[in-house]
Amino acid sequence: MAPRQEIEAAIEHYLTLRRAACAGERPWSDLAEVFTDDIVFIDPVWGRHEGRDNVVRFLRDSMTGLDDWDFPHLWQMVDGDKAVLGFANRLPGRRPDGGYWDVESVSVLDYAGDGRFSREADFFGESNLYAQLKECGWRPPDTMKPPPADRVW
Repeated sequence: MAPRQEIEAAIEHYLTLRRAACAGERPWSDLAEVFTDDIVFIDPVWGRHEGRDNVVRFLRDSMTGLDDWDFPHLWQMVDGDKAVLGFANRLPGRRPDGGYWDVESVSVLDYAGDGRFSREADFFGESNLYAQLKECGWRPPDTMKPPPADRVW
């Protein structure tokens, strides 16, 4: 088991890359820096992606058209070599009461050592996401790519 400080440093590097991607300062594919070559990434909409090259393609394609969304980090837990990160899929605009259109989400990461993760699985309620998309009126831009029809679970 890796020292907790090492895992927390890897999480902070991951979050730094994610914040930069959210701000448009770096491409989403740069998150691959913190993944092992044999990474397995599971997304609730886009499916399972194995290997760094496939994850880079998935990150690039799945985030295209979501430039006006945000994904703020809310909390984290570390237990052994597992990390759980709480975040929001934050849709553009504000609710009538001034609150955000947030879909609570979690990422479960397996730490593999040397500042890298070997697995990420993201979870959120798809029905909640679709209901909030409908309510807030967000429409995907022409640049958005749909998930592949032949995605693997």
